[in-house]
Amino acid sequence: MMRSLYSGVSGLKNHQARMDVIGNNISNVNTAAYKSSRVVFQDIYSQTVKTASAGTATLGGTNPAQIGLGVSLGAIDIIFTSSATQRTDNPSDLAIEGDGFFVIDINGSDVGGMSYTRAGNFYVDNAGYLVTSDGYFVMGYDPAATPSSGTLEQINLTGYTGITFDDKGMIWGLDSTDTKVAVSKIALALFTNNSGLEKMGGSLYSETGSSGEPVFSVAQQGGAGKINPGGLEMSNVDLASEFTDMIVTQRGFQANSRIITTSDALLEELVNLKR
Repeated sequence: MMRSLYSGVSGLKNHQARMDVIGNNISNVNTAAYKSSRVVFQDIYSQTVKTASAGTATLGGTNPAQIGLGVSLGAIDIIFTSSATQRTDNPSDLAIEGDGFFVIDINGSDVGGMSYTRAGNFYVDNAGYLVTSDGYFVMGYDPAATPSSGTLEQINLTGYTGITFDDKGMIWGLDSTDTKVAVSKIALALFTNNSGLEKMGGSLYSETGSSGEPVFSVAQQGGAGKINPGGLEMSNVDLASEFTDMIVTQRGFQANSRIITTSDALLEELVNLKR
């Protein structure tokens, strides 16, 4: 069977995968803190029909002759480029300007079970905890502790009024005597390889072996960015680039379809030789 037929099939499959990624990017153009993804193709191994040879005293060397066997999916990368901040003037909306992720407790206080997000649309629930829109707990530190010596804890603001946040992630509130006191500090996590994180849905990420283990810190310390209260990080999807990629992908799909139809026409000619 013609190798070109299977090369065309591999092209169709992988261009469809690229279109799926582009479609997901475009659908999340207005998702808070969404980071776009990209598809990278790589060629499949080649079949060698003639090996290379070194030159001799009487004959020059020859290059290898190889026929490629199609395309495969090399990687789907998450692009962690910076994006603009949308002002909301909601005091509990927080945007990270720079590196870092909010630490989210989705299944208890075990650090190994933490998830991470850059979407800071938080609110205070009926029990006084600072939570995400899905009800997961936002983690922080005691205001007197340091990330190296402190313990991550769920942030509870019960008993305080007039809650405010500053650019260092400190949470301030008024106690029963209307005295302004530090209540908690927002924890941030940093990773060696942000693109190695795994998307979990709900704007959450989980660590992987590729991302490395998280290093916990607070805003403006240890390489972590600052916190911008009253704003949300916007999606970094560039519609102009996505539409351009969509056109290129569509043309690539059409070209690979033509490979299949042309190969089929050649096979038909071979079959007709017996008539």
